[in-house]
Amino acid sequence: MAMPSVAPYLIRAYHAWMEDAELTPHILVDCAYSGVVVPKQFIQQDKIVLNIASNATHDLVINNDNLSFKARFSNKSIDIFVPINAVASIYAGENGEGMFFETETKKTEEKKPNLTLLD
Repeated sequence: MAMPSVAPYLIRAYHAWMEDAELTPHILVDCAYSGVVVPKQFIQQDKIVLNIASNATHDLVINNDNLSFKARFSNKSIDIFVPINAVASIYAGENGEGMFFETETKKTEEKKPNLTLLD
């Protein structure tokens, strides 16, 4: 049996700690990761920053596989869905305190072999 990722546990812990400290939890999402559902007009360089504070989200769920909630963008309620492996960072908006994670798309890019053509 494969060991579960520690990332969702750390995301939940940092989220709780930030809210207890009256800080605003944000996540940086790698939108190149398959399955990310966010408003496309706010994506910049395949990334989006989302405020996941309780007062900015509705029905926030952070489970071991994904993070989902409803949020308002341009006065429209939008369903947000982020696979846990697409979360690159969770940090407090006020001071940057938080944690970075290695996203799956970065792992894939790093594993590409260096090939040289020989004549």
